[in-house]
Amino acid sequence: MARVEVLIVGAGPTGLVLALWLAQQGICARIVDKTAGPGTTSRALAVQARTLELYSQLGLADEVVAAGMRNPGFNLWVGGERKAHLSFARAGAHLTPYSFLLVYPQDQHEALLVRRLEQMGVPVERNTELLDFEDKGDHVTARLRMADGAEERCEATFLAGCDGARSPVRHQLGASFEGGTYEHIFYVADVKISGPAANGEVNISLDQSDFVAILSYSSDGHARLIGTVREDRAGQAEQLTFEDVSQRAIARLRLTIDEVKWFSTYHVHHRVTNRYRQGRVFLLGDAAHIHSPAGGQGMNTGIGDAINLAWKLKAVLRGEAGDSLLDSYEPERIAFAKKLVETTDRVFTFVTAEGSFADFVRMHVAPLFATAVDHIDAVKEFMFRVLSQTMVSYHDSPLSEGTAGHIKGGDRLPWVRVDGSDNYEPLAAIAWQVHVYGQASSDLRAWCEARGMALHEFAWHEAHDQAGLARDAAYLLRPDTYVALAEPGGSAQALNRYFSERGFTKFASVDVDRR
Repeated sequence: MARVEVLIVGAGPTGLVLALWLAQQGICARIVDKTAGPGTTSRALAVQARTLELYSQLGLADEVVAAGMRNPGFNLWVGGERKAHLSFARAGAHLTPYSFLLVYPQDQHEALLVRRLEQMGVPVERNTELLDFEDKGDHVTARLRMADGAEERCEATFLAGCDGARSPVRHQLGASFEGGTYEHIFYVADVKISGPAANGEVNISLDQSDFVAILSYSSDGHARLIGTVREDRAGQAEQLTFEDVSQRAIARLRLTIDEVKWFSTYHVHHRVTNRYRQGRVFLLGDAAHIHSPAGGQGMNTGIGDAINLAWKLKAVLRGEAGDSLLDSYEPERIAFAKKLVETTDRVFTFVTAEGSFADFVRMHVAPLFATAVDHIDAVKEFMFRVLSQTMVSYHDSPLSEGTAGHIKGGDRLPWVRVDGSDNYEPLAAIAWQVHVYGQASSDLRAWCEARGMALHEFAWHEAHDQAGLARDAAYLLRPDTYVALAEPGGSAQALNRYFSERGFTKFASVDVDRR
């Protein structure tokens, strides 16, 4: 019987990223997928800034950015007129190294992740289907059907279900998937376009109960369209072609469709499972949550699930922390998923609502609001933070504690660039570390040295204050780069207590110098 530390079911972006982060940390993982090969259509396109920040941990960010296309801004069109423009570069310039929306077709994205995983000695096992599994208490036994039809049993310490919205893993767990389905039929199409909106930016057009979103993914006019199907053809989804889609919003943009390369229709669901963990089995990505494509959040959220779980699995598997650490995965990720579903639900409901009042709001009230927003930098920055997922935090997590300056435990560490370098360079290590902006105490230096924990001191600068950081405070950072403890006094005792109370044996085993 094969034996691995983590069996990953599903080789979409979520499963591939989980395998990559585990392999980077020296964890023996096996990844299987029942399909014969990776997807050949673009599907998810948006890669958000927060994902790119985390990709830097594996040296993936630069390669992904080079392969994709930067969409530098967002335009809202109503009734054929551009009513608002959001410059990502301007709104996010001081927030992240990646102040743009990267558009990178999922098929190419997956191929890059697969190549990197193979370079690390972990191949994706195709035509391999999970038939069932049993949680034995101290391990999981899975039954697999191999490419030749033969069955194999695999024993794993943990099992990760990254197997999509119809997840067999979730079904066997008996976990619910509460939510609903929008009544409209939507389409996605990869097209070659020309016209005013073929400008390399994100464009969304509203026209009564019709809308279309355009995301460019090449400099020669190739783009993704997302929109609604004509009402009179909505009951014939399986026979629909591009000629059946609603054309009003497209026409208002004076957009010319020169070629349709791929077209598909679908119902949009909004659902979240009631549990992300049961014993030694976890749910990630679409197996745990699905929602409308508004804002390009889905794939990025699944990747966030994977990175959140990967370092915790490693800590437990290597005896650095107790099993209770894994209990933090669900509350941290399910809270964000529920909020995301609620937010995208409101957006989708707004752009597709029918009736004269809804049309009035969409065609007259929304443009006035958008025009106002267009002139308020603080609102633009807020919108960028939401879209880029740099606003994601874990304030209510059992792993989050303290406040120093304006930064709380559970926050993403603010990005600060000073004199050509930034405070994100040390975050390439998938490891606990401490940051001090100013000067660390001798006790804190001794504590970090005794535990082999990196301590990074940054000479105090006005930019740190502007970012909300406190001078001489200690910021304990988790391996996924979120702030675990914000300690205003820079106390070594506070860090020691943090680890002791949460069962981290690796970092609470040496006496602290209490001079």
